[in-house]
Amino acid sequence: MSDTIDSIETPAFVVTEPVALRNIRALQDHCDRVGLHLRPHIKTHKLIRFAKAQVAAGAKGITCQKIGEAEVMAEGGLDDILITYNILGTAKLARLRALSDRLARLAVTADNAEVVAGLSAAFVAAPRPLEVLVECDTGGRRCGVQDPQEALALARGITAAPGLNFGGLMTYPAAGGAKEAARFLRAARDLLRENGLECPTVTSGGTPDMWASEAGGVLTEYRAGTYIYNDRSLVKRGTCGWEDCAGQVLATVVSTPTPDRAVIDAGSKVLSSDLLGLTGHGHVPGHPEIQITGLSEEHGVLEVDPSRPLAVGQRIRIVPNHVCVVSNLFDRIWIEGADGRLEQVPVDARGRVT
Repeated sequence: MSDTIDSIETPAFVVTEPVALRNIRALQDHCDRVGLHLRPHIKTHKLIRFAKAQVAAGAKGITCQKIGEAEVMAEGGLDDILITYNILGTAKLARLRALSDRLARLAVTADNAEVVAGLSAAFVAAPRPLEVLVECDTGGRRCGVQDPQEALALARGITAAPGLNFGGLMTYPAAGGAKEAARFLRAARDLLRENGLECPTVTSGGTPDMWASEAGGVLTEYRAGTYIYNDRSLVKRGTCGWEDCAGQVLATVVSTPTPDRAVIDAGSKVLSSDLLGLTGHGHVPGHPEIQITGLSEEHGVLEVDPSRPLAVGQRIRIVPNHVCVVSNLFDRIWIEGADGRLEQVPVDARGRVT
């Protein structure tokens, strides 16, 4: 079914497909130039359609954060998947084991011996071993071993564990922390080699620093997710321009209680409450003077210039602060083609919470 922007119900999430495809092409071309494999993170879009577009453009494979996402992508024909998360629990490990039989390549990450032991128990009788990368904390202060010596110790544990193969090193650095991450990863890789362990993959990521990414004699692969849609936080960092923001919320003004205040039908259940260090909850293209000052569940409150008032019933587009969260808040989204026609599609991996 095709529609126009004036006919769809709000609030809605609208993706301008030509912009998304241009963003896919731009990062793929960059990675090709600097000698990095690109492995996009599908958590931003969760769509088989766009994952296939990324692979068709030249991506080596895809990254997922959850088994549910990976299962959906495998069902859709994607066959090279890295899950960058510690996987624990009998039920999840059984699903992981079943997933491996359907893929040409499946890899996961681990940062502790307990996770490695669980993976080994699940794959000890598998027809082929599971590839496991050691996650390294290079400044992001989330998961990850804390120094190269810990990386070596865990890599040795993976190598010795039945059913597993050591696949390399993985990190998600802090924004602006690419150099620190490269120093850590180079030291860890060199230490592994000195101890007779090959390190075929060294993978880092992050959309904020993607244009500065380079192999640098250490990285083999780069992971980014948000780049396909982009958002306000990335514009403010200088990573992209407003014209590169493919994913936007369409909302309707439902009230104008005062000359300097308007209320829209998009609250925290649409725009999310993420600020990412910004003031306000999004950018309204064409209205830089508008501030989205507050969100309740179903209402967004806008501070407007009385000399440029909004009218009840008027529709506005909003570039969200953090587009990945917004994309996950919709069961179905609208994809806008080059001719302005829209197609409603389900968000394939949305709602697969585990």
